[in-house]
Amino acid sequence: MSERPEFTIRVDQNPYLPAGGREMHAIVTVESRADGGTGPPAEGGAAEVIIIDTSGSMSYGGKMAAARRAAKAAVEVLRDGVRFAVVAGANRPRMIYPQGERLVEASASTRRSAANAVARLDAAGGTAIGSWLRLADRLFEGQDGLVKHAILLTDGKNQHESAEELDAALRQCTGRFLCDARGVGTDWEVAELRKITSALLGGFLDVPDPKDLEADFLAMTRAAMGKQLADVALRVWTPQHAELRFLKQMVPTVDDLTARRAESGTQTVDYPLGAWGSENREYHLCVEVPPGDIGRQMRAAWVKLIAPGAGGEAERVLASGNVLAEWTDDEARSTRINGRVAHHTGQSELADAIQEGLEARREGDEDTATARLGRAVVLAREVGNEQIAGLLDKVVDVIDPATGTVRLKSDVSKADEMSLDTRSVRTVRTARTRKDDVPPPRAPGEPPSAPPSASPSASPSASPGEPPSAPQSTPPVTPPDEAGS
Repeated sequence: MSERPEFTIRVDQNPYLPAGGREMHAIVTVESRADGGTGPPAEGGAAEVIIIDTSGSMSYGGKMAAARRAAKAAVEVLRDGVRFAVVAGANRPRMIYPQGERLVEASASTRRSAANAVARLDAAGGTAIGSWLRLADRLFEGQDGLVKHAILLTDGKNQHESAEELDAALRQCTGRFLCDARGVGTDWEVAELRKITSALLGGFLDVPDPKDLEADFLAMTRAAMGKQLADVALRVWTPQHAELRFLKQMVPTVDDLTARRAESGTQTVDYPLGAWGSENREYHLCVEVPPGDIGRQMRAAWVKLIAPGAGGEAERVLASGNVLAEWTDDEARSTRINGRVAHHTGQSELADAIQEGLEARREGDEDTATARLGRAVVLAREVGNEQIAGLLDKVVDVIDPATGTVRLKSDVSKADEMSLDTRSVRTVRTARTRKDDVPPPRAPGEPPSAPPSASPSASPSASPGEPPSAPQSTPPVTPPDEAGS
């Protein structure tokens, strides 16, 4: 068994606000590292459910044969002891392996039996994804403390149940297991898989060529086997009279988490982040604070990474960090934009511009489509997202990349459009943002410890109920939790 991952939190921001300023932006980078490579989670183990679309349309274009190979490959890399099942999805889901609604432990024998069962998969029937997810939820029932993960493959739209039924299934499954999805071919809906995986804290991708499914399933399963800690949450404390405007995941994908907040104490809310292995993710936090006098310093937010306790033990704080604020009349300080904040603001706007532009194109609104996709060309260039720039080239003719002057192509393949839509939320780290891994140069006259201290002695006018903070020139010490968090 590998050791529990070690977590760190880094906050990137410009802490200085002008007189009357209220809105503070910060990028919260969470990194986890585990020695010894991948292994079972520190507490409990893992459970995996592989859901394969077996609707009638899977019989065309080699999709069913490719799905069989992909599912067998996924089963073969499951660790010994991982509890698993394989499900066929059609109008109704059915168990492929094992028989009966249950999970079995992976071993040489059960992997071989599952591969034999998968080899007999055939295609018939329709698509009712909500019912497939409900079966996965039943299979995961009682597997508390485990990293619970599902892989979902489909080639079509959710045609054989209503949108309300799918939404109800997602409400039932949210917070109970994670799900990554793949759409094979070009007859499925990007928005549908985006909604499913967003609710279930997973990711999705397009696989236009069925031949690529096997490698993709191997990568997904190996990534799932690398998760070592389940049900991690980000807890955010804000001072009285402050408002947490939004929290967005920015790396590895853009996903707005704001609506998922759950009250967890006085002035604190929790955001579920799912399971973690050795990885890093980045979040854009925006908080609106009451304006302060020039020279006033305060903590605008306090972020903590929380893991549930094992065996009835109390929850654990894995890492913490401060978002700070200081009001200044120095315009050079207050107008400086942090590089990471600027980069991720551009990435978020890029995703929105692409999705809005493609939607307008589908609806025949060429003016809006041209304007939004032109804006996307500019943003892709600004943030250095070369993959998206290349995909945009397949949808528009770029006349002037600097101004975003483009012309819509008339003969765009559906696969190219779906790839652009699907990958619009996948962010990149560029040479420019990697430079931000070192502290930015100080402004003229700025003291060495650029972020202001939020210690009680430095902020006598701190908001009532605001917990004290350690000075930022030394490693932060978790302060007493006066906020009940």
